[in-house]
Amino acid sequence: MKVLSTYKVLKAKAFNENIDETWIDWALEMIEAGYESENLYMLAGETKPYNQFALQELTNKVLKDLNLEYSDKDAVIRDYVYYLISSSVDRPETYYKTLRELKNICIELDMDSQYMDFYLLYFAKDDLLVDEVQWYWDGATRENIDQIISERFKNWLNEFEQKQQATTA
Repeated sequence: MKVLSTYKVLKAKAFNENIDETWIDWALEMIEAGYESENLYMLAGETKPYNQFALQELTNKVLKDLNLEYSDKDAVIRDYVYYLISSSVDRPETYYKTLRELKNICIELDMDSQYMDFYLLYFAKDDLLVDEVQWYWDGATRENIDQIISERFKNWLNEFEQKQQATTA
C-alpha cells in the first residue's frame, strides 16, 4: 500500500469512528500518490463542521471506488498496528505514545497475545519514566528500554512482512 495512513482510516471505518480531518488529510495524500476518484476529490474538499451522516456515506463510496476492504477487523487491526509501528520504529521520541496506543488495542482485544509484548513494554517504559526499576520486562532499564522497544518493533514488522509475503505468494 503506497499511503500508510490508509491503515489508520480503514481502522477508523471498521470500528465506526467519526470522520475527522484525518480522513481529509488521507484523501489529499491519496490524490498526491496518484489515486483518482470523483468521491475522493469530494472528500479532500470537505471542511468543518463535518456532517457525519453525509461523510459516512461519502467515505463508503471512496473506499468502494478504491477497492479498499475493512470488513475483516482482525486484519484491519494488524494493518493498523503495522502503520503505527512503521511510523515510529526509528523515532524513539514517539515510542511512548505508540506503545500507549498499542496497549489500548491489546486491552480492547481482551489482552490478545499477539499484542501483549507492547502492553508490557508500555508499562515498563511508563515505570522507568518516573522510577529506576520496573517489573514488566525482564532486564529493561532506563538505559536500554528504547533499544528493547526498537528491537521488538523491528521484529514485529519483519514477522508481519513475512506473513504478508507468504499470503501473496
